[in-house]
Amino acid sequence: MNLPNKITVGRMVLAVIIIILLVFPFYQVNITWPKFLIGKVTLELKYIIAGILFIIASVTDFVDGKIARKRNLVTDFGKVMDAIADKVLVNGVLIAFAYEGLLPVIVPIIIIIRDIAVDSIKMVAGSKGSGAVGASIWGKIKTVFMMIGLSMVFFSNWPFELLNVSLGDYLVYIATILSIFSGVQYFMANKEYLAEK
Repeated sequence: MNLPNKITVGRMVLAVIIIILLVFPFYQVNITWPKFLIGKVTLELKYIIAGILFIIASVTDFVDGKIARKRNLVTDFGKVMDAIADKVLVNGVLIAFAYEGLLPVIVPIIIIIRDIAVDSIKMVAGSKGSGAVGASIWGKIKTVFMMIGLSMVFFSNWPFELLNVSLGDYLVYIATILSIFSGVQYFMANKEYLAEK
């Protein structure tokens, strides 16, 4: 297994650890996480740890692909695992945050439906021996907004929450809108594959 693939697998492992930290009922095994009050913002240790891991995982999302392309180490395994790791990381955190009441349920629903639609287009194009047109710049911008926004939610939007500005939430909402926009663009760019019989 080459270095980029190891980084991708590492991101998958981090994603699972993060999700466990978010949804596991630690109170049932008598584990209480300490909380820290900074100004009027309360930060719980498990969110701090999960947030740091999420930031690390997000950085690896940009690093593995860059290394693979630069060193000519792109593999089919890497492509598949990269896509899976991204979805487990982002969608898993979105679902966990919605479960915890930190984000509206509609956000993960929209993101997951969009991902399913885009993946379906890729499958149709692949079944016809063609490669679907890749993601637009808006898809990449969406990813950046989502990663930064979710990172801020982990830390209760600190320090912006001190100014009563939930910046992380807003960035996630913007990313969700961009997700819809980029999904429509992806559909329009690949509609010829869907029209073929």
